[in-house]
Amino acid sequence: MRLAYHILFKGTLIFFGVFGLVGMVYCQHQRPNIVLILADDIGADDLGCYGNPFVQTPHIDRIAAEGIRFTNAYVTTSSCSPSRCSILSGRYPHNTGAAELHTPLPQDIPTFAGLLHTTGYYTAQAGKWHMGESAKLGFDLIQENNKLNGDGGEALWVKTLQNRPKDKPFFMWFASYDAHRPWGPNDLSGSHISDKVVVPAYMVDADGTREDLAAYYDEISRFDRSIGQVEAELERQGIADNTLIIILSDNGRPFPRAKTRLYDSGAKTPFVVKWPVGIPSEGVVSQSLLSTIDIAPTLLELAGVDVTGSFQGVSFAPLFDQPDREVRHYVFAEHNWHDYEALERMVRTRDFLYVVNMRPALSNQGPADAVGSPSFTDLKHAREAGFLTVAQADVFVTPRPREELFDCRSDPDQLINLASLPGYERELEQHRAMMERWRKETDDTTPDRLTADWFDRETGKPLPTERVRGVMPGTEKEAIRTFNKGPH
Repeated sequence: MRLAYHILFKGTLIFFGVFGLVGMVYCQHQRPNIVLILADDIGADDLGCYGNPFVQTPHIDRIAAEGIRFTNAYVTTSSCSPSRCSILSGRYPHNTGAAELHTPLPQDIPTFAGLLHTTGYYTAQAGKWHMGESAKLGFDLIQENNKLNGDGGEALWVKTLQNRPKDKPFFMWFASYDAHRPWGPNDLSGSHISDKVVVPAYMVDADGTREDLAAYYDEISRFDRSIGQVEAELERQGIADNTLIIILSDNGRPFPRAKTRLYDSGAKTPFVVKWPVGIPSEGVVSQSLLSTIDIAPTLLELAGVDVTGSFQGVSFAPLFDQPDREVRHYVFAEHNWHDYEALERMVRTRDFLYVVNMRPALSNQGPADAVGSPSFTDLKHAREAGFLTVAQADVFVTPRPREELFDCRSDPDQLINLASLPGYERELEQHRAMMERWRKETDDTTPDRLTADWFDRETGKPLPTERVRGVMPGTEKEAIRTFNKGPH
């Protein structure tokens, strides 16, 4: 049997076909159950399996040891709701119509959850939502009540698995509030001692920063514990073998020079996948570049859904058998309005990171909650005392460089900008040309009137101003109707 429906994109009729299981790439298995577990503001370096010697994440570490851990996975924007909308729709933020923080996904944007639902999956959500009303249309069950979901957002995860219909494959979107600010006390508070925290080079090694990081790690451990409870329930039901688990974050850690930024500290995400019947080897590490827009086509392929058109990512399913294979050569990301006016774009290759800033006159201090944090306060105190290093001073710099280029092999923290240095002209031109090609092919734009600041850049406190949206990138070219994938 084949189901079909159509959606109009820029005057082109896009066909979505759904085939029976015969002829599927993974036809030797039943359609997999899928559990996508999304952290809130957890950086790629902040799990034990990614080399953090201090944070306690035994359940995620074990899942990584039994599946695949990806070391070069990137979000399309280091910003909460735009990143989530991008994951669900498989589209770049400027192509979703929801490029800025707190903007909802429009109704005419297809989602992979909607296609899974249409083709027989039971689809349920529990925890944080943050994508608006229209995105809910692809789900049988939405549970976004903060009180019911608990402080960490994970209270209903196991119950949702228990109450599902047992005659259908299922897709679960489990989204935590951990580790979004503000930190709240929980039964794991104090698990991490501030004296033992490793402070990144771009932050100040001071008591406030150390205590801030320790409280952040406590929330990561709560997130990890909830994942262990989910996997235990899958085992109890006898369905773990054919359940594909994906663990990732919507953006980097909520600290200065991380969240909202396009460096690896902001745009790189942990990405762990386990699927016992579909991934032949355990403890695999893949260095292949991935974008979170690749999730949609991958899951649809594994579910037997043949889809072309609106989804701009590429399937990473081939990496389950060949983890060293390259499914893409570039990943792209955006920094649009998130509390403050911004317009930056990033292209990342295995070796280099290139950023272009269309608002270089503005500082790049991070989101308002990070600006109001003890870590940012310590940076301001060090600035007043004249003790900041170049890396620590980065959040205060104005004007900023219009272009930045980093050699990530020798400079993994992206601290040395090579864009104006001799010897890197070829790499700079290659990445600049690829950026221009991607923006052109995906109908990205540079609006004159962007959404202005809603918060103070020094204190993080709300400004006494009318909160009016500007023009979102892509609007002038109707990028919401573009289905060109761009280079990959």
